[in-house]
Amino acid sequence: MTVDPNDLRALGAEVARFMEERDWGQYHAPKNVAAALAVEAAELQQIYLWRALDDPADDKRAEIEAEAADIAICLLNFCARAGVDLGPAVLRKLQAAERKYPVERVRGRMEKYDEYEEWEPGG
Repeated sequence: MTVDPNDLRALGAEVARFMEERDWGQYHAPKNVAAALAVEAAELQQIYLWRALDDPADDKRAEIEAEAADIAICLLNFCARAGVDLGPAVLRKLQAAERKYPVERVRGRMEKYDEYEEWEPGG
């Protein structure tokens, strides 16, 4: 397997190849893959459950990497099944977030955009 790990499209194609070789597509309706994605995210969250906020869980590094990879695989599989082009979708979402969360208004703050005192709907 010679895939550039930094190429999102190549990773998506590799995930698709893996799934196709095993004939798992019959089980991978977007609804099912979305549920699997939530489960994998919960498994990552479980590693950090009851740890101090500043605990990086370095003793669980291999498990963290494996769960993060499971999440990425499920997400790429979901995108393939649901017809989502992830790269452009991420960029569109970031552009929308930049409008909702301008740096000069939100830097160092954690509230949701509509919780800021100076927020006005539509702008």
